[in-house]
Amino acid sequence: MRVSKRAVSIKPSPTLAIDTRAKSLIAEGVDIINFGVGEPDFDTPENIKEAAIKALRAGFTKYTPVGGIDELKTAIIEKFKRDNSIAYEKSEIIVSCGAKHSLYNIAGALFDHGDKVIIPAPYWVSYPEQVLLCNATPIIVKTDEKTSFKITPELLKANLSKKTKALILNSPSNPTGAAYDRKTLEEIADIAITYDLYVISDEIYEKLTYDGFRHISIASLGDEIKQRTIVVNGLSKSYAMTGWRIGFAGGPKEIISAMHNIQSQSTSNPTSIAQWAAVEALTGPQDFVHQMVSEFDRRRIYMVERLQKIKGITCLRPMGAFYIFPNVSYYYGKKISGKPINGSTSQRCSINSSLDLSSYLLEEAKVAVVPGKVFGDDKYIRLSYAVSMKDIERGLQRIEDALTNLR
Repeated sequence: MRVSKRAVSIKPSPTLAIDTRAKSLIAEGVDIINFGVGEPDFDTPENIKEAAIKALRAGFTKYTPVGGIDELKTAIIEKFKRDNSIAYEKSEIIVSCGAKHSLYNIAGALFDHGDKVIIPAPYWVSYPEQVLLCNATPIIVKTDEKTSFKITPELLKANLSKKTKALILNSPSNPTGAAYDRKTLEEIADIAITYDLYVISDEIYEKLTYDGFRHISIASLGDEIKQRTIVVNGLSKSYAMTGWRIGFAGGPKEIISAMHNIQSQSTSNPTSIAQWAAVEALTGPQDFVHQMVSEFDRRRIYMVERLQKIKGITCLRPMGAFYIFPNVSYYYGKKISGKPINGSTSQRCSINSSLDLSSYLLEEAKVAVVPGKVFGDDKYIRLSYAVSMKDIERGLQRIEDALTNLR
């Protein structure tokens, strides 16, 4: 049997693969502490659940319009106005089966063979793959700790070409927690306007910010940049609704219409019941979000301070999301006697990459982390603090003990 070249070229999501391996070990009775998770450890608020139950009992179980029910589009429009100072009409809004689905639809609506798309690294793992699925070319632009993992205007301009069609901007970022300030966004917006670029602004973590940082959407900086921006957001992170699969996008109506057509031939509408839950999430009480952010902040501070005490590890204090992205390259080239790493047959095995270190930590320390290589930088690993403080304390001690055994 032969599958398409497109299917062969696309790699499965490594973050989900690691989470699956960790859960498999847990199912076997192994005490695994899973820092690989990309979802809040909080339950969906009761008022949101009740809205879904009410919709279910009312018989709202049939097809809806492909791009979402009017009530949810209205709630999204109000959300954009209230939170982001952006004005949209219903023709400029689409609801999809999660923010990842929104991004996939955008790629399909915008990109063709020969187009180039700038993606700052470290990046969320699906960005390059979705670009490749459209036969376009991802242009990976490396950032580092010196720039707080943010693309600078200079870096952006240096990587432009006549075929550059778009920039994917993720703020706050997965995996680094980096977030863009107004001044940098204004400079990026000026470049996008001058060089005729689209900006795909992934703002799924917008409500999860710390240290007084205020999220700003690049689309709010003026009509010219708004007409070149597609803003992506969703309910998964801010409302602990990962399994409900509701994402949405706002942008120029011609692009939203193209996304609608693509969605009509793939998934059709998002789940009817989840849409009503989303209406409640956006229009109901917001106390839950503040409580969750407060708890994430407590864990964030502890995790950064604790990691910085481990010999050889450096890490920036993230401004948003719920991830820490420590530099662990100090341990590359070090060895441990005992079990081989990644199937090596040698009796004394070396740690030579983030994949090696992640495998070592999972098998030996019983801690799941995500190798930085999958995000575009092999010097790092990603740890989520969307786990209990108890597990954070235990997990970081295990990591320190395991690293101490490396020579």
